[in-house]
Parts: sequence; C-alpha cells; structure tokens
Amino acid sequence: MSAYDVTIIGSGPGGYVAAIRCAQLGLKTAIIEKYTTLGGTCLNVGCIPSKALLDSSEHYHNAVHNFGEHGIEVKDVKANLAQMINRKNEVVSQTCAGVKYLMDKNKIDVYTGIGALADKNTVVVSDADGKTQSLSSKNIIIATGSKPNYFPGMEPDKKRIITSTEALNLPEIPKRMLVIGGGVIGLELGSVYGRLGTEIEVIEFAPSIIPTMDSTMGKELTRVLKKEGFKFNLEHRVQKVENKGKSVLLTALNKKGEEVTFEADYCLVAVGRKPFTQGLNLEAAGLTVNNRGQIDVNDHLQTAVPNIYAIGDVVRGAMLAHKAEEEGVFVAEQIAGQKPHINYNLVPGVVYTWPEVAAVGKTEEELKAAGVSYKVGSFPIKALGRARASMDTAGLVKILADKETDEVLGVHMIAPRAADLIMEAVTAMEYRASAEDMARICHPHPTYSEAIKEAALDATEARALHV
Repeated sequence: MSAYDVTIIGSGPGGYVAAIRCAQLGLKTAIIEKYTTLGGTCLNVGCIPSKALLDSSEHYHNAVHNFGEHGIEVKDVKANLAQMINRKNEVVSQTCAGVKYLMDKNKIDVYTGIGALADKNTVVVSDADGKTQSLSSKNIIIATGSKPNYFPGMEPDKKRIITSTEALNLPEIPKRMLVIGGGVIGLELGSVYGRLGTEIEVIEFAPSIIPTMDSTMGKELTRVLKKEGFKFNLEHRVQKVENKGKSVLLTALNKKGEEVTFEADYCLVAVGRKPFTQGLNLEAAGLTVNNRGQIDVNDHLQTAVPNIYAIGDVVRGAMLAHKAEEEGVFVAEQIAGQKPHINYNLVPGVVYTWPEVAAVGKTEEELKAAGVSYKVGSFPIKALGRARASMDTAGLVKILADKETDEVLGVHMIAPRAADLIMEAVTAMEYRASAEDMARICHPHPTYSEAIKEAALDATEARALHV
C-alpha cells in the first residue's frame, strides 16, 4: 500500500492547487481523478471552455455589428460553430496539459480512477478496468466539485433538453433556445448563442436576473441584454419540459398562476449546480452530507473526522473556482502547521457577459437587511472617454461605503473588463480602504478604471468630476 502525507480526491482548481501547495510545503502528495484529463469541471466543461466560446462569439458579433463603425469593412461574415468548438477544445487540451505538467514538476503522484474512502486513513482507487489499489494517507482532502442541478420536470436528456456541458458542443446554431435560469451559467451560455444569432428566451423563477447580486446590476444587465435581443420571463415557475423530437416544449406558471408555454429548438437547464459526492463512500469514514448535499466543515475546513478536509463546491459558500483554490491553499498550509486566512466577504463574483458584471463585498440589499447606515456612489460608463473610444458605453460602477466611517463595504460594476477591474476594489477592501482613499488614488487616463475613482468621489460628498 502506497503511503502519503496528503491524498486529494478530485483534480479541479481546488484539488490541483491544494496538491501543488502541499508539495511545495514538503508533503508527500497524491491526487486522484476519475477522468483521463486533469482540471475538473472548470477546465474541462466549465470556466475555460465557456470563456473560449464567449470570446469567439464576441469577435463574430463585433465583426457583424461594430466593425463598420470603426471603418473596417467586411463582407459575408459567417459563424463557423464547428471551428469555434475545435478552438475551444484546443484551449481546454492545452490548459489540462498544463495541470499535468504542474503535477509532474511538483512530483505529485496522479491516480486515474474513482477514489472512495475505506476508512479515515485509506482511499481505494478503482480504475476503468475494475482494478483497485489502496492508498494510506495521514490526511485526506475531498475536492470532488459539483454537477449541474435540475428540478422535477426539467430533467435533461442531453439531446434537446441540455445542461451547460452539452451546450459547449452543440452540432448547430439553434434558431431559438430557452434558458431556464437567469443566473451566471444561463446568461453566459445564452450570450454565446445569442451573439451567433439564436433567439434567447430566459425563464426565471425570481423577480430579477442574477438574483444573488446587487439589484442594480440585475436591472442594468437586463436592459443591456434586451438590447441584444434577449427575452425575459421573470417570476415563472417551470412545470415541465418535453422533447418533441426536433423541438422542446416548456410549460410554466406565470406570476398570476396562469399556465403558459414556450417552444424552441433547445432548452438549456441552468438552475445552478449541486455538490458531487457520489461514490466517495463517506459512511466508511464516519461522514455524511447535510440536507443540501454538502459536507459540513468547521472554520479550518475540517470535516467531523479531523484528518479529513473538504473544499470547494462540496462545502458551504459560493461555487467559484477561485474560492476553491483559496481553500486548497488554506488546507495545505493548515496541515503544514501554518496559520492561513480566507476572508470570504472578499471573494469576488463575476458574470462573463459583455459588458461583464463583477462584485465584491456586501450588496445594498444585505446592508439594508443588516441595518447598516451606508452611502452610495455611482458613475456611468458612458461618461468615460475610453468607453466612447471603444464603443463600450453600457454599464456603471456602484460603491457602497459606511455612512460614518467611509469604509468601503461593497463594490458592484457592469463594465468592459469588469472581471479585471474588480481587483482594485478587492485589494482596497482587504486593507479596509475608505471611499476617499479610493478617490484619491491617481488613475490613468483614459481607462475604464477611472469609473471606480469617479464612483468613489460620488460616494464622498457627491463630488464626482465628470458627470
């Protein structure tokens, strides 16, 4: 039996980053992955492939709609979906190969197969041929991630009723697509096909899209996407979705309780994700899942069995790759006897539509519910010279600050490259900056980042300069 200091089950962002940090700290480390490629959902069928398709579709959209305004004349622009998917597959392949390189570089033993607990110190790996081998480990990290969620009546058949995984490899550009769920996954993949000419219709149970984010972001993104042709049906409860052969039929109840139907070529079920713990044999080590399917952990990310840790999508908190990475490093350093730190309030969230949506800290709704006295500063992207130069004028930056101390409590933005811009806010908030601190930092001109400075000025005695 092979013996390790740490054995990690799952090679997604949380798992493989935990493995690297463990190895850096001198711990003999093994990682187990059931698929033949490393990287988990994020690299194979999640973050990376979806961003590749988003970039390809954005180039196509700009060629059709915006190049002419820039003085670039093109004729007979066509979307070659097969080539877009081929390029996406190449990006995925290169990225996953990079993870394999990192495992080799850090002398981490990789086992291909399903990892199951035999007891609190033993993991059994079963490969595709049914062969098994046991690994003895002082510590075990569960990092098995999540899988697409769905509710009764909307069960995917992976043909016409699809999940995000199938949406990455469609054989055609649909004429019409229904998207159940107005959250991150649905809006991103809806954007891919919407830019290619598909008529996108969103069915959302909540009264707004991206309902977990600040309501101002949901309202602004709705306005932007409607201009791109999206249709939204809010406060609709899906009853059932049927595959009719060459189309799908969706039945829902609207907010009045009336039955309504929708028809399209495909239906994308994008109602979030659920923890994946199947096959782990948790009971053998004395573990169970809670009523949300998660593995309960303490503040050190230890399960009920102290030498077994769990990170990422299988535990509480946002299902984000970068949150899982931070937790992977946290556990590795915890095992090595260090005193690591994670501030979950400062884990940023991003929606990769265009413009992008990004946020960190508290929403206005959360501050109201908590009874916190706050002030608001905002600035429209269209007031930026840089935005007019690039023709990216939709969106705004919104800053929430404590009314008494001026400390920044939350930053929310819809803007070009918001995914990158949000890190200024994360950094400032990590050092507990005030709105005035952010306002007095010199920002380069002309840039999109000037909107952050102006929003901070607006939060500080309403003294924005360019609006």
